[in-house]
Amino acid sequence: MQVLLVEDDIDLGQAVCEHLEAAGLRVHWCKLLAQAAALPPPELALLDLQLPDGDGLTLLRRWRAQGLRLPVLVLTARERISERVQGLRAGADDYLTKPFDLDELLARIEALWRRAQPPGLAALGDLELDLRQHCARRGGRALELTAMEWALLKCLAAAPGRIVERDRLETALAPLSHADSSSNSLEVIVSRLRKKLGPTRISTHRGLGYRFEA
Repeated sequence: MQVLLVEDDIDLGQAVCEHLEAAGLRVHWCKLLAQAAALPPPELALLDLQLPDGDGLTLLRRWRAQGLRLPVLVLTARERISERVQGLRAGADDYLTKPFDLDELLARIEALWRRAQPPGLAALGDLELDLRQHCARRGGRALELTAMEWALLKCLAAAPGRIVERDRLETALAPLSHADSSSNSLEVIVSRLRKKLGPTRISTHRGLGYRFEA
């Protein structure tokens, strides 16, 4: 997931970037409203309101006027209820008052992203999973996946940026092992998926499991 952070506080911006990137998210950090406005719309935005060159709500209103439905989480030191209401009515999807816990920020981002996806559809960068049709597309092109490859991909993609334990993955694959005539070892299936998704999309964490890099 590509996240745009619009925040002029250097210490806070650095902390947010490091925390989100450690969780597997890609973060583009802008310190000025004009810098953010010049960029293509992101997949999700974290928007401060009090910026050196204007109010973040200006950019939020512009996005909404253009019909853009990207999830927007407002980060602000403004605590008055009336100001929160103003932000929500301008089109914000959620509101987090400074100071905030970084784990709570990540959890809210994940919740906003889940709600933004159409029913049965999960988008992870250039990868799209159709949970109803049991298929995946990369860059708009359908991927040919075996039943075990799909099961493994679905399990990993359900927790992007987080290590999924080996035992959990093997449990998810076990009911399908009889249906796959090729080798059904976890390592072999991961290797086949890497060839179809790209070599860096699934990382190995020895003694722990595997992680899907969103």
